[in-house]
This record gives sequence, structure tokens and C-alpha cells, in this order.
Amino acid sequence: MILIPTYNTVVLPGSKIYFRKEYLQEAGVEKISVGEKVTFLYLKEPKDKDITMEDIYPIAVAGQVLSIDDEGGANLEAFNRINIEYMDFENQNVVGVQRPEIDDLDPQSANTMLIGLRDELLNYVTKFQWGLMARGYVLAWKNMNEVMVGLSPFMNITPEEKYAVLSEDSTKARAELIAQYAREFMAINEVSEEAKQAQKELHEKAYREDAIKKQINFLQKALDEMHPENISEVRKFEEKIENSGMNETARKEADNVLNRMKQEGKDSHEYGLLYNYLDFVTSLQWKKEEPKDIELDNAMEVLDREHYGLKKVKKRIIEQLAVMSLNKKQSGSILLFVGAPGTGKTSIGKSIAEALGREYVRISLGGVRDEADIRGHRRTYIGAMPGRIMDGMKKAATSNPVMVLDEIDKLAISYNGDPASALLEVLDPEQNNTFTDHYMNVPYDLSDVLFVCTANSLDTIPGPLLDRMEVIRFTGYTALEKFSIAKDHLIPKAKKKAGISEENLIIEDDTIKALINGYTMEAGVRGLKKQISSLCRYAAVELVKNNKEILDVKPEDLQEYLDQRPIRHEGILEKKHAGVVTGLAWTAVGGEILFIETMLTKGKGNIKITGQLGDVMKESVDIALSLVKSIYPEKSEVFEKNDIHIHVPAGAVPKDGPSAGITMTTAIASLVNNIPVSPEYAMTGEVSLRGRVMPIGGLPEKLMAAARAGIKKVFIPEENKDDLKEVAEEVLNELEIIPVKKVEDVLGIVLI
Repeated sequence: MILIPTYNTVVLPGSKIYFRKEYLQEAGVEKISVGEKVTFLYLKEPKDKDITMEDIYPIAVAGQVLSIDDEGGANLEAFNRINIEYMDFENQNVVGVQRPEIDDLDPQSANTMLIGLRDELLNYVTKFQWGLMARGYVLAWKNMNEVMVGLSPFMNITPEEKYAVLSEDSTKARAELIAQYAREFMAINEVSEEAKQAQKELHEKAYREDAIKKQINFLQKALDEMHPENISEVRKFEEKIENSGMNETARKEADNVLNRMKQEGKDSHEYGLLYNYLDFVTSLQWKKEEPKDIELDNAMEVLDREHYGLKKVKKRIIEQLAVMSLNKKQSGSILLFVGAPGTGKTSIGKSIAEALGREYVRISLGGVRDEADIRGHRRTYIGAMPGRIMDGMKKAATSNPVMVLDEIDKLAISYNGDPASALLEVLDPEQNNTFTDHYMNVPYDLSDVLFVCTANSLDTIPGPLLDRMEVIRFTGYTALEKFSIAKDHLIPKAKKKAGISEENLIIEDDTIKALINGYTMEAGVRGLKKQISSLCRYAAVELVKNNKEILDVKPEDLQEYLDQRPIRHEGILEKKHAGVVTGLAWTAVGGEILFIETMLTKGKGNIKITGQLGDVMKESVDIALSLVKSIYPEKSEVFEKNDIHIHVPAGAVPKDGPSAGITMTTAIASLVNNIPVSPEYAMTGEVSLRGRVMPIGGLPEKLMAAARAGIKKVFIPEENKDDLKEVAEEVLNELEIIPVKKVEDVLGIVLI
């Protein structure tokens, strides 16, 4: 037996085929004789030697040598198909069983199909110069199988498509498939020869369209392989989509857009829009990242290295990371860091990303008032863009970044929608695994993203959004903490940024303290960082322009070097006055002390309020007046015959908040009783008409302001005692904290 491997040519049962001597020799056949049995093997890829079972398709065709010509070529005839069980090419041996045929095409129908296709082929070949020679071959074909054998070497179809003909058991289906490929062959060659005559029949148009598409793909693929640097945009996107790992919905949408892009062409005005969409969705990371091991010791080391203090915050972050480590996935609450500017809320998000070995993305939401900024614009609009969330995912180029949503309290509602409501789906772990951006219009899984939110205040965050987050408060830094941060972090970084070596600029400890106390007015360290940068820039000029080798900054030099006067902080009153009481207030930049000043003038019991007080503080005045009148009924004549003027200094600064009630009450009580309150006292707390002192917020910042001003004793609501755990020990050591339940508790101490 002789084994003859073929690649381009498909040999089918009932066909005759001629092999030249050179082909037989290349196939390893050195000697052949008439009547000898042969087996035609169909190769998956071109191969001359060492052919194994893996190199061939599992169906072969048995045949026989009919004759040998003078040039050594052989005429062979194929009989039937064989399911190969074993093949030994070296010993020219094959073992298999005959594959049955389903003879469902009667001779008359087969002959009609052959005659019709042969007429088409004869009509086709007459259009070419070689048509006369080809006409003899076409007329020699006696059945549809011989048509395939004759045309298969010239067809631009894949080996798999050719094998599909060989593996088809139904004679009718095989004949129809051969007819289809033959017509595609004619159409492809007509395209190649620029014969573009329109076909009238619908099925002929379909054959032509399929042929053109296959020819374009075939040629484009060949060009891409020859010149990978010039690969077409369509081909690039095909590869990107194929390798992206998109979910089924996204893949379908991307394929639809790509098909539109092909149809539109580069000259279409929509081409750029379609290109931008595909560029965006294929730039996203759709594949899930393998969870990394979380080393808590390393995470704590990173947090301690980059951030001073913040023990409670770090403890909560480590707890979150521990839960994630146990679950091997993103889990736990959405963290909301709340505190004054410059306290490290945003930068600690970057440290979390470093501790986890993830990408870091920051999205600023300050001033966002359009829902489309979160969900994206629909592509029906001109200039449509994806939302900030998905844009951040593109920049991260990973499916599990640490995403910091900065200034979430600055979101605003407008006629363009409520962006805070759009964030509900983003932050809700039950929904965000199918988050749908309007621009993409397909779901994307955000469940692996570690979201961290920041805010200066909770007042403007809607309840449903706040309910999805766990609030972690960042208290202001004490003077001692600011000193350590400046010395260990801010100054070395500022020197490096300015190109100043350690020995060229000396900022003494007393200078740092003077800088903190006299030139900053904040709970964080952002302003302190700016002042240190100003010092470094001044030093750079002195070192370069004036050729100084060392610049030693003393406290008395700060005013000249910084070119500004020290900031004046409110301090303790020098002497006590009746009707003047020190209060404590929380501001966006930390705590401050303020004075409630009252004065009696002859009148008819009118009340005058100045100092640009808000509605809440005005209500505190009304409650305080009612309380004092009820506590001191014997002073009714004072109220009837005098007007009371209540003033809070710094009238250009708006003031409001629910913590001035106890201070207002004490000031009015001090005024009507003409008993001065010691300047060493300060107080904070709201009061009810029953005289109950109610809890307030921002206690750590307020107590820091009291300690800085030189206050010795502070009255706080009894219910705020637990908040003292958040106050720095150095602040508590400077103050005597007096918790009170009722207004009478305060008045009984200060009005003596």
C-alpha cells in the first residue's frame, strides 16, 4: 500500500486524479505500479516528512493506481472513505474501517445539479484567455466529487472548510456544499479579475457577498502577517476584542459596533465616534485579577511610614484588609473618611493601594452636578463621553484598583439630575457587579474595586448614600503632631523637591513650632506644607543668587522669609467681663474659640443680634433667653426695662451651628446677674427648653482650639464623654474637662 498525503487538493470517492512524478517524489513515493492500492491522507498543515496521526485529519480515502504515463506521473481513482484507526507513514501502513455513505441524492438530481454547475463553469471560463484549455477539464468531470477535486487546489477556503466536504456523509449535502464552494470560487476570481458584473438572482448575490468578505479577510490577514507594523485599525480591534475577556453582552455590542465601523468606512462622519467607543471598551480590563496575599505587617508599615498618628483610622483600615484577606475577595464596608482639609484623607487612600499592591485612582467629585458625570452620556448625544467611574477604570487598566472618590460632600443637585443618586449603584456591593455606564451601554463588574470616599462634612451627603458607607473621622492634628509631621515628612520632601541638600538648609525645632503656631490656621497640614515650600524656595534663591552655603532659619526670620505677618489666633481674655463668655466652634479648617458678647441698654425689652449669625444660632438665642427668664424670674424687670444686644465678633464671617446654646445661656445669665465669667472657662453644647445640655460634634477639634488659646477648663455635654477617647493625650493634659447634664450645672460653677 502507498500513502499519499495531500494538502490543498481534496480527494473524494468516485473521482479520478492525476499526480505528477515530482509530486509523488515529494510525497515520499519513489516507486509505483499499476493496480497498486493507495490511501489519500488529508494534511492539516503542509508537511513532507515525519508525518504522524496529529498531522492528518481522521478521514482518508482509499484508491488504486489506474495507469502510469511515460513521464512517471500516475492516474489514480478514489473508491471510498476510511475512518483511520492507526497510521504508520514510515512503513506505508494504515488501519481503518470504511466510512458509510448516506446515498440521499438520486442519479437524475445529481446529473441535473452537475449539468447546471458545469454550464455555469463553462460560461465562466469563456471570460478568460485560458478558458479554452479549462473547458476540456470541466467537460471531463463526471460527478460533483470530481468538480471538488479539480477546483480544490485553487479555492481560497481554509483546510477546515475543505475537510468539511470530505467528512460530509450525505451525498446530497456534500454536493450542495461543493456547488456553493464552486460558485464562491467563481465569484472570488471574478473579483480578483475585476469582473464586477451584478448578479440578478438573489442567491448569486449572496454567494458574491460571502466571497468578497472572505477574500477581503484573507487578503487583509495576509497583509497583516507580512507587515505587522501597518496592521489595520479594524484588525487591531478584532484582536483586542478577541483577547479582552469581555462578557457576552459586551462582546456582542463591540462586534456590532465593529461591523458598523467596517461598513461606514474612514470617510464617514460616524467613523471617529465608533473608533472612540471601541478604543474605550477594549482599553478596559475585563478579566478578573487573581487575588493577592495581603500582608498585614507590611500594610501597617506602609501606613506608619506615610502617615503620622491616625491610630484609630489605621486600626480600622487594617481590620478591613484582614477581612479581605480571609475572604480572598473585596468585602467589608465602603469607607468614608471625614475631616478637615489637609488631615490626610486622600493620601491615605494612596497608601492603602500601595499596601495592597494595587493601582491607585483618584476621582474628584467637587462641584459635580450632572448625573452623566457618574453614569456617562448616551451615545445619541454629540460629544458623548463615559462617566468618571469608568474613565477611572480605564486609567487604572485593572479590574481591582483602589478608587478614591474625593469630596463626595461637594456633589450638587441640578436640572441635569442627582449625581449622588447615581453613586448609589456604584457603591452598593449588591448592584455594582453589573454597573452600566450609559456610554458603554453594557454591564461592567465593579465588585472588585476598593472604594474609599472622602468628605469635609456629612451635612450635605444624602441619607441613602451615607447609609452605604462607614464613617471614619479624621480629627485635626495637635501642635505636637504637626511638629513631628513637619520634621519627619514635610521638610525632607520639600527640600528634595527644591533640590536643596540636608546640610544647606537648617530649620530649627523652635522655628518649626513658630511656623505652626504663628503662620498656619488649620486642622490639617496643607497650609504648613505650603509655608515650608515657601521657605525652601527662599532658601534656593539665597543659595544660588547670593552664594550662601548654609541658611539657618530662626523664628525671628520667618516674617521676612515668608513675607507675611503672623496669623492672629483668638486667645484667652485678659480680664473677665459680665456678659462675655468664651465658646468653642468647629470650622472646615479645624476648631476655633469665639466670644459671645452681650450688653444691656435702656429700652423696652428688645433683642438685637449682630455678627452674621445663621438661623440655628438665632434659635439658640431665643432658647437661651427663655431659659434665663425661667431660671431667674426675679430678673424680669431687667428684661422689661432694657434692650439686650448680643454680638459674636468677626461680623464678616458667617456663623452657624447647633453648639452655641450653652454659651448663649451663660452669657445672658452673666449679664442679667452682673457676674463676670472667668476667661479660663470655655464651653460647647446645645440646650433644650428643659435646660438639658445636648451632645455636639467636632469635639476633638474644639478642645484643640481651647488648649491652643490657653483655656484651662472646658464644659462639654455629658453624652460627649465617650468622644474624649478621640482627643489627643497632650490636649487632655492641658485641660480640665467638666461634663454637664443641665444648664444649672454650668451656671452653678461659673456664676460665683
